[in-house]
Parts: sequence; structure tokens; C-alpha cells
Amino acid sequence: MEKLTVPGTLDSLSEISKYVLSAASAAGLDKKASYRLRLAVDEIATNVIIYGYEDSKIQGNLDLQAKIDENSLTILMEDRAAAFDPTTKFMMEEATINLPMEQRAIGGLGVYLAIQGVDRFMYERVDDRNRHIFLVHLH
Repeated sequence: MEKLTVPGTLDSLSEISKYVLSAASAAGLDKKASYRLRLAVDEIATNVIIYGYEDSKIQGNLDLQAKIDENSLTILMEDRAAAFDPTTKFMMEEATINLPMEQRAIGGLGVYLAIQGVDRFMYERVDDRNRHIFLVHLH
């Protein structure tokens, strides 16, 4: 699929969602897997936009590239926002999930659920770019 480049603003989320769902359809993912992938990319993109761009007073783009092979669909999302590793910054610990709501710290549940919704999630910081990689196995 062709690469998608959108402004790093919340207004871009619908276009990102359409791109991800189009890739999921092209890969033959079922509705449940497509929804989980869209949710994962949407959650991480939202966090990049809010914490990486808006809170840091930086403007920039999000670049998405879908790659389909016989075994998997991979969505690669890159940005030039402030360093943002969702696996360490906002990832809710497994032990925290089982606590009553009033005992949990605020934040992190969305990222936790998003990352659990794909078969593999990876984060890299490469050449001043955040790289978020979402992989879903084709069954």
C-alpha cells in the first residue's frame, strides 16, 4: 500500500483510521482483528499527537506505511515528535489492572489495551524519529 502522511493533529485521526481499515481489508483480516488493529493505531497516534506534538509545542506529521505479506499485516507509524515510548511511559502494569478502580493510577489503560489488541507491538527511536510497529498475524 502507498504511504500515508498526515498532520500531527487530532483532526487526522479519521484519515488514519480509514487507512488502517483499508489495509486490514486488503490483508483479509476479520472484523474483530480489524477493529483491534484500528483501535491500537488510533490510541498510539492520539498519544503521539497529544504528548509528542501538542504538549511539546511541536508541529509535524505522522507517516504510516502498511505492509502485507503471506503471514502478517504490519503498520509502521513514524513521527518527529518528542521521544515517546508508550511501552514505558504510559503502559499500565499487569498487576495494576487487577486493582479496584479507586486504587489505580490515572492513565495507561488505553495504551495497555491497545497493545494487547495486536500480536506484536514494538517501539524504536531512530534518527530523531519515533517508530511504532503494529503486527497482526494473518490466520
